[in-house]
Amino acid sequence: MTRPVIGILLDYQEEGSFSRRPHYALRQAYFDAVWTAGGLPVGLPYIAEGWDDYLAAVGGVIVPGGFYPFPEVYYGGEIVVAEAPHPRHAAEVPLVRAAIDRDVPLLGICAGLQVLAAVEGASLIRDLKSEIAGPIDHLNEKPAEEPAHAVTVMPDTLLHRIVGRDEIMVNTAHNEAPRALPPTLIVNAVAPDGVIEGAERPDRKFCLGVQWHPEFFLDKRDPNQALFRALVEAAR
Repeated sequence: MTRPVIGILLDYQEEGSFSRRPHYALRQAYFDAVWTAGGLPVGLPYIAEGWDDYLAAVGGVIVPGGFYPFPEVYYGGEIVVAEAPHPRHAAEVPLVRAAIDRDVPLLGICAGLQVLAAVEGASLIRDLKSEIAGPIDHLNEKPAEEPAHAVTVMPDTLLHRIVGRDEIMVNTAHNEAPRALPPTLIVNAVAPDGVIEGAERPDRKFCLGVQWHPEFFLDKRDPNQALFRALVEAAR
């Protein structure tokens, strides 16, 4: 059976150990997770004029994690007209908007969840450590392959149908999160300290984001891997 094509938005570095010039970069784990789930992973470069063709060619899209600046307006600040968006963010906003509008299956991971929420009109928390009291360190220093804390999976959500559990253990490596969601989105996972760990748009076939990094768990029995299998099936 032909594997459904899953496009993964590439991350971006102005310069780094790979090259002193701008280049795309993305961890291998995203590609491994899609392949293990039965999909055919391909990287999506920042060619805005090509989004129509890319979305016609893929069955689903992943917006991965990353560390890069968002516009101040996402945190409640003023719109700065002269503020040039980060190259990745300039590319992912129209991609996410088009995928939602066309009902192309979409999975946002970590920063990808935040982008999904912000595109729909959510506000973000810039610094969880300064705003959320509690024992959970969301910028955890454990290896990404190790679970760090539990999340409650909300009933009657796509996420709950996918993982089949009321609670799962997740890793964590983020210091931002959605503050509040717009009416188009619903919360599907919450940390013990109340931080929104997942959101989805229920009127779409598959439009879902999580704050953790499920791509590091490749065991087919793991509920994290079930996210990628569900995306692949939606793409099929």
